Order: sequence, then structure tokens, then C-alpha cells
Amino acid sequence: MPTLTEAAIIDALRSVQEPELGRDIITLQMVKAVTIEDTRVAFTIELTTPACPLKDEIEGNARRVVQELGASDVEITWGAMVRRATPRQAEQILPNVKNVIAVGSGKGGVGKSTVSVNLAVALAQAGAAVGLLDADITGPNIPMMLGVDGQPKASENNKITPLERHGVKCISIQFFVPEGQPIVWRGPLVGGAIQQFLRDVDWGELDYLVVDLPPGTSDAQLTLAQSVPLGGAVLVTTPQEVALSDVGKALAMFKRLSVPILGLVENMTAFACPHCGELTEIFGRGGGQRFCETHGLDFLGAIPLDITVRQGGDVGVPAVAQREPGPAARAMTAVAGAVAARMSVRAASADPQPLLSIS
Repeated sequence: MPTLTEAAIIDALRSVQEPELGRDIITLQMVKAVTIEDTRVAFTIELTTPACPLKDEIEGNARRVVQELGASDVEITWGAMVRRATPRQAEQILPNVKNVIAVGSGKGGVGKSTVSVNLAVALAQAGAAVGLLDADITGPNIPMMLGVDGQPKASENNKITPLERHGVKCISIQFFVPEGQPIVWRGPLVGGAIQQFLRDVDWGELDYLVVDLPPGTSDAQLTLAQSVPLGGAVLVTTPQEVALSDVGKALAMFKRLSVPILGLVENMTAFACPHCGELTEIFGRGGGQRFCETHGLDFLGAIPLDITVRQGGDVGVPAVAQREPGPAARAMTAVAGAVAARMSVRAASADPQPLLSIS
């Protein structure tokens, strides 16, 4: 039987892969604080994101290889250290924000804001520090969908303090205008408002800043891409051809702006009858997956039509934050895990040197 030593444990754990990154957890320096007491072993695994969708696989493999050394009990403590997907720049507007994720669509009405809100809340539920910027200046819906209202105040450093709900820091133009007042602005004013939300809001330390963009390809997208280094973009569509045609334009725009594409989400995939469970594909079938195959994109997930999404959005309780999450909420949580995993892959590619150490 192999000797149960720290060196033997570390050597055994070299066979445990972080599936998304394709490297072992020792090379990535994810293992910390190994302790041995008789035949009981304890250590910490520091994940690259708290929303890691393959945590169970890593845990099962780590337990197995240590038990094969003769350990009678293996105690694993979990931590997370989100890494930057883009290098820190000298004059960066958001020096304390590790990753900016843009959520865009080719047309309105596909559920882009719903995906943005639930993505942000799901990441926060997993333990990440998350902000949500409503960049849809002329059609701000995020405050209602997140269930937050009021007027932000000035912080100690004379910046704007974002409001917070469901563990997510939020800023929106809606907080600064009377209810029902339209915002009729030309492009330069829209771009200026987005820049102010980036520069003048006290976001603090964030793992992820999710930006809900307006539909289409306009000043807002251009301003964001030129103002901050984007970790990646998430595209949202529905299955029908009209939406897919327009999301293709959004894809081309992000590529022209050199923004990495994390993948595509297909929303409103099908409606499940609450009585018989029969699926009705109101907007067609498989359009998002076919689009991804054609354009070489990752398919992040399909979100079914679910009445609880609409109900929650109307009263400010996102689907993933409801007491009894439905099928759409479960799908959105899985999408958040997929987005976080792809951000981790990009961070590992941007910074191949491990950031953590065994102690």
C-alpha cells in the first residue's frame, strides 16, 4: 500500500483534471492546505469560478485517488478565485472588475434582459461578486425585473453607489428619471451615459459585471467595446428564423469589434403544458443549435417557456431566485455555469501562469 504522505497525495491529485481547462488541479495550483491525521486527509480545492458546473466531477475524482492511497476519510473544503479573462491595463476604467460580460441580441423581444438578470443572480447565488449594468438607456427594464428601486447616493469617494438586490449591484438610467418619462436621446448622449456608468459608479471588487445591451447594433455596443476590455459576449435568440437572422448581425458586429463570443443561448425553446407535460415548440425547433454549428459557436443552453419567468419578472423576483424554481430557472442556472466555465477557460488562456500556491 502506498505511503500516505503529503507528497504522495499531491502526486496522486496530478491525475485529477479540471475538465474545462484541460489541465490537472496541481499544475493549476488549485489544491491548498493539505493536512493528514492518521488516515484522515483534508485539503482545499480553489475553483476558478464559484459557479463551476463540473465541481462534482472534480470532487469525485479527487476523493477516489486519495482513498486509493489508503485514506479512510477525505474532507474537501471548497473555495473560489475568479481570474481575469483580459489583462489589467494601466488606465483601465474598471480596475477592480475582473470580467465584463456583454449580453446582446439582434432584435428585441427574445428575452435578452431576462437572461441578463438571471445570469447575474445565478452567478451571485454561486458565491461570485456580481454587478449588473443596464445599458439599454432608452428602454431600461432591469430595475423592474430585478425588483430594485430608489435613487443611488454618492459614495465616500464621490462616486455613485449602485443599488443592490438578490446579491447583485445594479445601475440603470431608470433610477434617475421620473416613472413613465421617455428617454429620447441621440447616440452621443446614450454613449455618454454608458461611459458615466462605467467611470462614475463605485462598483467595488467584482468577479463579473454583466452588461445588458439594447437590441441591435448601435452606439451602445460600440461605446462599451471601446471603453472597457470585454471578457466575452453572450448572444440571445429564439429558435425562429427572423431572430436567427438578426442575431447573425450581432455576431458579426462583435467579431468586427474583436469581442470574444462565449456562446449562444436559445430562449423560449418550447412550452411545456403544466397539465400533461406535452411540449409545444411555438417558435420552431433547434434553430439555436443549428446556428451554433454553422458559425462554430458554443451552445450555452436552451431555456423553455415558463410562466414563472414572466410572473417573476413582473414583480422583481427573477426565476432563479424563486422559492420553487421551474424548468426555465434550472436551465438558466446551467447557462450561468456554462458562461462561468468559458470565462475560466479564457482566463487560463490569457494568464497561463497559475495564480495560487499550495500551502
